[in-house]
Amino acid sequence: MSDQKQQPGQINIELDEKTAEGIYSNLAIINHSASEFVVDFVSIMPAVPKAKVKSRIVLTPQHAKRLLKVLGENIHRFEAAHGEIKESEQPPIPLNFGPAGQA
Repeated sequence: MSDQKQQPGQINIELDEKTAEGIYSNLAIINHSASEFVVDFVSIMPAVPKAKVKSRIVLTPQHAKRLLKVLGENIHRFEAAHGEIKESEQPPIPLNFGPAGQA
């Protein structure tokens, strides 16, 4: 047993080794319905015409809004410590998710 006592309202969060490694993503695709937001994280490689969704996160609208707020706060703190994050000019990524229709 742990020597530390858990405080009321405190959540014990476990992180296994595989999850701790993380998954690289350079594209996020976000869709939503009336009841949920779906964020698909994709890794696209140059000159490879096919990409796979590496991870999918499903959020309630309330959690999606909280994530937006907290992510903005963290970006602000990062930029205060390390300088502005510059957005690089990138050519648009073609998002071909199915066969193209022909007449």
